[in-house]
Amino acid sequence: MEIRTRRAQTVPRPVIAEADGSVIWRVRIRMDDHPGMLARIAIRMADLECNILGLTVLPVPGGVLDEVVIRPATGLTKEQLVTAIGAEGCECASITDADVRELVDASAATLTAAGRAVDDPSRRAEVLREVLAADLVTVVPLAEANPARVEGGHRVVFAVDGETALVARRRWAPFVQLELARAEALLGLLDRARRNVTSPLALTCADGAAIVLREGKPGDAEAVSAMHARCSMTTLFARYHTGMRTMPRRWLHRLLVPPRGLSLLAVCGREVVGVGQLIPGATGEIAEVSLLVEDAWQGNGVGTALMKRLAEIATARGCRRLVAVSLPGRDGIYRTAQRAGLAPEPPEEEGLLRIGLAAAGARVLGEV
Repeated sequence: MEIRTRRAQTVPRPVIAEADGSVIWRVRIRMDDHPGMLARIAIRMADLECNILGLTVLPVPGGVLDEVVIRPATGLTKEQLVTAIGAEGCECASITDADVRELVDASAATLTAAGRAVDDPSRRAEVLREVLAADLVTVVPLAEANPARVEGGHRVVFAVDGETALVARRRWAPFVQLELARAEALLGLLDRARRNVTSPLALTCADGAAIVLREGKPGDAEAVSAMHARCSMTTLFARYHTGMRTMPRRWLHRLLVPPRGLSLLAVCGREVVGVGQLIPGATGEIAEVSLLVEDAWQGNGVGTALMKRLAEIATARGCRRLVAVSLPGRDGIYRTAQRAGLAPEPPEEEGLLRIGLAAAGARVLGEV
């Protein structure tokens, strides 16, 4: 009791009134990792009529950083709370306004956020901002990210792939290692989920034949060349818009491993019976798609399966729209897109086809 009275004399008590339930603060307190330190802080907050709603302990070098979410008494100022914390020999690292929606178990919140990002990869920056409680997260080219610029721990860079990065900023408190480890684990999970979309997929065609859709590799060059040799000139002309009888050898590698994109093969046994290509544009929001199915397999669902799988891969990579180029007056790829469950716009006169995807576009949450 004597301790409580002495503390009340150290810091003037605020005028206590019924809280309106709308003000919530997130307080970070740096303290020595000694038994009883947290209890002393809790008693001090009780003296000030603060209601503790949540607590997270963040290990940091030289001690611990306790993050306490409180509903303060009406009339209590942030300056009074800082003074009270300092009277206990602790340092108030930061105080910022919070939201009651943030009072969710950190692990559960991270898993829920990961689920949203898996369903819609374009929300990756938004989800990372939530997990880090950052002020903003921005998508930038990797070459412009400047990871050495840390701004005293208030800025951090996460490399997403070989071309882009996510830059997170937070004014109210520096990022700590536990938060960064949580963010790295989240981004690693999202990357594995993205890559898993291109894993082999077994399907059954309309006539009962079994095929496998898988990503093309340079070692598939002979099988792809043989498939082109089995195609009619009409089929090849519809795909390449030029007269050709076979695929020139110098084109095979570019067909199987296109720049920034990928090829998707439909394989039956050891034979390749269909090839699809997905080539993202410069921004990654639009990708070009193309299909080739050998004559004997046309009308059997192979093209539809390739189109649907390519659309899933494009969506997982954050694309908003697919485009395809066909010969004027030919609507084969338009009908294939419809059968794949997509919503293509009517082909334009010059044969350009636009296909919208379900995912929203990438969201930039601020400026670097």
